[in-house]
Amino acid sequence: MDSKTTVQALIDAVQKGDFQKAQSFLSNEFQFSGPVPVPLSGEAWLGMSANLKAAFPDLNYQFKVESVDGDTVNISAQLKGTHTGNLDLTAMGMSVIPPTNKSFAAAYERGKVIVQDGKVKTWATQATEGAGLMAILGQLGIKLPAM
Repeated sequence: MDSKTTVQALIDAVQKGDFQKAQSFLSNEFQFSGPVPVPLSGEAWLGMSANLKAAFPDLNYQFKVESVDGDTVNISAQLKGTHTGNLDLTAMGMSVIPPTNKSFAAAYERGKVIVQDGKVKTWATQATEGAGLMAILGQLGIKLPAM
């Protein structure tokens, strides 16, 4: 499987909520970085993805592969969804947020995904105003306590 196909298969599995399949595309050293305070391991990233899928069952990543240069896959995504399930943010030291039944559409994000030996090793998303968890929470009208 080439780099583009591997990355697309990973995001397709995440989008469908098949996190066991998604795990099979991640290297043991996988790290996700970007709109998170510290890089996440594969287990933590899949846990976050599962929490998002539970809170937003209709979550759509609007994912696109923009270009491929060897093992580097340049991507873009725009998350959209409706908050109809509990959003569990306890892993981030926050609380469980009950459904608001509101929809959100985050800004488009760009990033780079590195594939090595047929597995995704790193996923780095660029900081983008209007994207990420805090932007989503803002669109849902959720105010978090000051930390």
